Amino acid sequence: MEGDTFSGLGNGAQLDGKVVQTFQKNFVQVQNILDQNRLLINEINQNHESKIPDNLSRNVGLIRELNNNIRRVVDLYSDLSSSFSKSIEASSEGDSSGLRSDGKAGQKRYRPG
Repeated sequence: MEGDTFSGLGNGAQLDGKVVQTFQKNFVQVQNILDQNRLLINEINQNHESKIPDNLSRNVGLIRELNNNIRRVVDLYSDLSSSFSKSIEASSEGDSSGLRSDGKAGQKRYRPG
């Protein structure tokens, strides 16, 4: 993927391969956190259903961990959004719309050489 550009985000807008790799890395992080959250939620539900006092007490810590994970996901999406916006602005100078004439962003890859 190195050297690739992502074209079609506007008239001539291109994203560097490193930017795309950064997006992919962040999306993998988000997915891993969401997978962990699913496991936490399952454990919280099992503890709640068991009605065992120690399990219910453990839920306090699990719910805190879940909340922290949700904050991390929000932060990662915020960073992704900001990075994406900056990349688009930098790559599409002179194109104010960022969209094709049909109102949709294209998704073509351009591979030089």
